[in-house]
Amino acid sequence: MMETKPPLPPFTLESATQKVRMAEDAWNTRDPDRVVLVYTEDTHWRNRAEFPVGRAQVHEFLVRKWVRELDYRLIKELWAFSDNRIAVRFAYEWHDDGGQWFRSYGNENWEFTAQGFMANRHASINDLPIKASERKFFWPLGRRPDDHPGLSELGL
Repeated sequence: MMETKPPLPPFTLESATQKVRMAEDAWNTRDPDRVVLVYTEDTHWRNRAEFPVGRAQVHEFLVRKWVRELDYRLIKELWAFSDNRIAVRFAYEWHDDGGQWFRSYGNENWEFTAQGFMANRHASINDLPIKASERKFFWPLGRRPDDHPGLSELGL
């Protein structure tokens, strides 16, 4: 029996929204071992100017990312979906080891296998330096609470 990662395509509004929230929750753990398990063994990514292929390279990428992007908090929002594809917009806040805060904005296009694993991820991301007083993402590290506003509610 093949392993699956529900919800499975073809997506509905409800299942696509659930898939997006599950991805947000996983990334907010900042645990590369957990996050890579939703991708196919031969997943293909474009993340800024990096092009990791396969879970091992994605894992290495995520380790580097979260060593550099401290106190990372992410919000994802469904933009569009079709049978086996989902588009999201996102923003995350983090600071570097010098204490400079950033809000990173972006869009992702995801393509899934019939088993619900992400085979392709294309991300476009821009980093905006912000003051600590301009931060909008305030929750304890980890999962965003259900009552915390999303991107649209925050005007992002």
